[in-house]
Amino acid sequence: MASIFTKIINGEIPSHKILESDDYYSFLDISPLGMGHTLVIPKVEVDYIFDLDEKLLAGLHVFSKKVAIALKKAIPCKRIGTAVIGLEVPHTHLHLIPINEMDDMNFSRKKLSPTQEELAETAEKIRSFL
Repeated sequence: MASIFTKIINGEIPSHKILESDDYYSFLDISPLGMGHTLVIPKVEVDYIFDLDEKLLAGLHVFSKKVAIALKKAIPCKRIGTAVIGLEVPHTHLHLIPINEMDDMNFSRKKLSPTQEELAETAEKIRSFL
């Protein structure tokens, strides 16, 4: 059965896309830790990040860098934090999160509930810096 991320890639579930290539897809998290929280995924469905072949793993990070640079320009913050947890969806994904302090990356914190309009505006702002 396809993961929710594969369904997003295939357009079966809508997303607020940031950037897409032949091998990777990035989109806003709909329950973000902070506005701009973006997920970056390979299009191939592999559960554990370290099961990706070396070329795909390296490419994931190069692709993520492009997104992170635009994200930092769009959302005022000290850094873009990265995290790979990988327990919630069985499809490799990298979190890119605008942060100003360590607690901004605390996944046990209450998530935001932005509207679809807020997500669309945020995605457009990030894309404007690509």
